[in-house]
Amino acid sequence: MDDIDRRLLALLQEDATRPYAALGEAVGLSAPAAHERVRKLRERGVIRRTGIDVDPDAVGRGVLAFVMVESTTWMGESGDRFAVIPEIQEAHVIAGSASVLVKVRTATTGQLQDVLRRLYAIDGVSGTQATVVLETFFERPLAP
Repeated sequence: MDDIDRRLLALLQEDATRPYAALGEAVGLSAPAAHERVRKLRERGVIRRTGIDVDPDAVGRGVLAFVMVESTTWMGESGDRFAVIPEIQEAHVIAGSASVLVKVRTATTGQLQDVLRRLYAIDGVSGTQATVVLETFFERPLAP
């Protein structure tokens, strides 16, 4: 991966709908050359998917919480059990006093409480510790 690839990634993270002609112009390539670079980045798995950034408040998911999930067993193979809970945006196996860290978005704290109940239903889960976010200063994409 060279500097042109990194600049293309940064531009696509800002606006993934940008035409190849505009991408190429911004990095000093023709549109077909920019298209080929992006295609190769996808083939190599550097670009995993293309999506949109939705404002959680605008779609009724204004409650954000990070939940530390404690367990009595190794949770490394339990990703599919967390994935079935649609309010969980991310799930990570972690080191430390907890086993898994999940990022949850809901409309209300009552719905967050329901998510916590469903977490307890996962085999091996012995406890949770939720931290509710009051304000987000920023969220940024990965810098290429």
